[in-house]
Amino acid sequence: MPESAVPAYITSLIRHFEDLRDGTHGGSASRKDKEAHFKKAVRLLAPIARQVLTEMNTTLLLDTGQLTETEPRRIEDGGLNASWALTWPEQRAAGVEPIVLQAYFGGGFHHPHLRGTTVHDWPLNVFSEEDASAQLSILRAIASSDLHNLVYRADYRIVPAVSASSETQDANGIKAPK
Repeated sequence: MPESAVPAYITSLIRHFEDLRDGTHGGSASRKDKEAHFKKAVRLLAPIARQVLTEMNTTLLLDTGQLTETEPRRIEDGGLNASWALTWPEQRAAGVEPIVLQAYFGGGFHHPHLRGTTVHDWPLNVFSEEDASAQLSILRAIASSDLHNLVYRADYRIVPAVSASSETQDANGIKAPK
């Protein structure tokens, strides 16, 4: 298979395993340099994370959600975390956590990962805009899995597109299941 035909998720796994083998991340061995890679990855990934959560807000939450995000910040274990969160009225009323996409570099971790509220850990190997764009399907899978798991913690009614009246669904171009 030509290298360009290798799916992005396979490339991420190969990079991840090579990093483990070589003791590096993005060619860097020091924590300081790895954290610099992490901060750059967060900047590159931010528009992709926003896109995923905006898609979910528009279609599933019927534009009732609110997107918030944090810059990379130091966490208790000495690592770094940045996040993009989507909250909405039904989720808050049900007392469940929001959908969260996180870039996480734990203090004891060899390299950073992506995770959600309920879904953990996917290798964060983003060094270019192309790498960030290639994470679209991964971020969609994390966010979708989170929503799926949150429904099981609460109820399907936390998803406005499912619980809305058929008139509201029709107005938003959503076909109600029969």
